[in-house]
Amino acid sequence: MTLADVAAHAGVSTATASKALNGRYGVGPDARRRVHEAVSQLGYRSSTDDAHPPRRRALATVVDGLESPYISGVLQGVLAAATAAGVDLLPRLAPDRDRRRTGAAARAWVAEQQASGVVGIIGLTVGEPNAMLAAAQDAQLPFVVVDPVDVRDPRVVSIGATNWAGGRTATEHLVGLGHRRIAWVGGPATSAASTERFHGYSAALASAGIEVDRALVREGSFSLETGREQGIALLGLADPPTAVVCGDDEIAVGVLGAARALGVPVPERLSVVGFDDTPQAAWTTPGLTSVHQPLAGMGRMAVETVLAMAGGLQPASRQVQLVTTLTVRDSTAPPG
Repeated sequence: MTLADVAAHAGVSTATASKALNGRYGVGPDARRRVHEAVSQLGYRSSTDDAHPPRRRALATVVDGLESPYISGVLQGVLAAATAAGVDLLPRLAPDRDRRRTGAAARAWVAEQQASGVVGIIGLTVGEPNAMLAAAQDAQLPFVVVDPVDVRDPRVVSIGATNWAGGRTATEHLVGLGHRRIAWVGGPATSAASTERFHGYSAALASAGIEVDRALVREGSFSLETGREQGIALLGLADPPTAVVCGDDEIAVGVLGAARALGVPVPERLSVVGFDDTPQAAWTTPGLTSVHQPLAGMGRMAVETVLAMAGGLQPASRQVQLVTTLTVRDSTAPPG
């Protein structure tokens, strides 16, 4: 049985059959499917199989950067689950934003992953992955995103946490301590996770009969710089907040730094709550109260989901959310 026989059976050229079997781009999904069906039906085996035994299956994990403790937490779960499944894990930095927006560049990138034995891709908070998602879909390569920017895209299979419930729980904790002027400092307005957390914050205030004060609502990036900048601005108001709910732990650490720089004691005059419960939350002074996300669990779920999809199973839900809880430390107390 030859490659030409496979091509004839699938109704494609020999070159197209070769591309399909080697995971290269330039082959439509229908043609790729017919080629693989022909291989199965005809029992085709490449003459180079003995010289080049099949490589192990691999997953590509795509990130914009590795600096975030959040990313490290999710990656621990990804690595543990991939190891348990006997799958290699290939860390990848995402293509730059211009390339990831271009269809041809995205298709070339996806083809490179398939040529490396990749059977699925996991994206960790990758911004603007639209062209990459489209290219992966065309190549029938499963793509699962952890905490996507936009969960409305029907192509996105996402793993996240109960962000709305977490934002509400954090705010209810402060309301229960007696706070009424509670500020919000979140991440980018384009972030679905940050938006959901803000809506939870707003719902908790509404339930307590407290109107959202727009002067106390700020946003920026998920960074120390945003926390410091907005913390200084909030504490400089004529009527400053007595508490702040932050979109993640990095923002919260920045707010703690702003309070320290201005001589505002925490928690005596300002209570601060973070989100993620990364290891740095326990290292701050005082220890940071934070909404706990099961970061390692999210990583494990992403691996299990993408491997199931690679095996031909579709997820029961395109949006999976794991439960959040509140870890109370010393950065919150009744208003002074």
